[in-house]
Amino acid sequence: MSPSLGRPLSRSDTLLLVGCLALSFTALFLPSHWALAFASGIRGTALVPLVWIQTNAEEQRTSRLRFRTVAAARDSAALAAQSVASLLAENEELRGVLGLKTRVRYPTAAAEVLHQAATTDGRTLLLGAGTAAGVRIGNPVVSPDGLIGLVVSTESRSSVAMTWANPDFAASAVTSDGSVLGIVGPVSGHEPSLTFLELRGVPYRDTVAVGTIVLTSGLAGVYPKGIPIGKVAGIRREELGWERVYRVTPLANPGRVSHVLIYLLTDRGTAPDRSR
Repeated sequence: MSPSLGRPLSRSDTLLLVGCLALSFTALFLPSHWALAFASGIRGTALVPLVWIQTNAEEQRTSRLRFRTVAAARDSAALAAQSVASLLAENEELRGVLGLKTRVRYPTAAAEVLHQAATTDGRTLLLGAGTAAGVRIGNPVVSPDGLIGLVVSTESRSSVAMTWANPDFAASAVTSDGSVLGIVGPVSGHEPSLTFLELRGVPYRDTVAVGTIVLTSGLAGVYPKGIPIGKVAGIRREELGWERVYRVTPLANPGRVSHVLIYLLTDRGTAPDRSR
């Protein structure tokens, strides 16, 4: 025989090979119960190292599979945990919209905000309800927290709402106790994110306490009476003993709302006069 790379083959190697071949042929012709006993004896003696290697390899393979499974489950749980807060907030808002719908005496249409305005651009919202749902230009848009704005453009399946942050927004307003009337409109700084509301036209003799809720008065015919707008945060300025202007903190944030309710009021056919 030709020598191997490690060492030359000896006579004992040849005899071992011949013996193995002989045992193999013998096992082929043994009765089944003898063959099983013979195979069991071989596995318990000469093949013990090979059986151990195979068992160890199988355990390592299954351990790797289990590790991949556990890692995948951990990653899925981490992703689910990250979305829990947003899902809870969305569910809370949906419950608020449904609760608001039961309290409103007007026909309404629920709509999803398709375009979520950023904190620096909350002046318009794209809504997922249009003329097919009865939405018309001039319909008020509200959230569970308060007034969002009104519809200024409609299509069959969508509409565009102007929010209170838009410079063209104005609403006739009244304090919650009904004692003071005025006009609520936005005041913008250099950054849209700094937009807030102010209550204008308050007679100098009238005083509005900090924390007073401001509602729509219903006088201008656009917004129904009683929709919350904001909360008085203090006096912004005084006009020479003639008028006081109060700063109002809005109750509804257009940049965070995901679902709104549209009041389906009388169809005016054109955009309402926002110069009031």
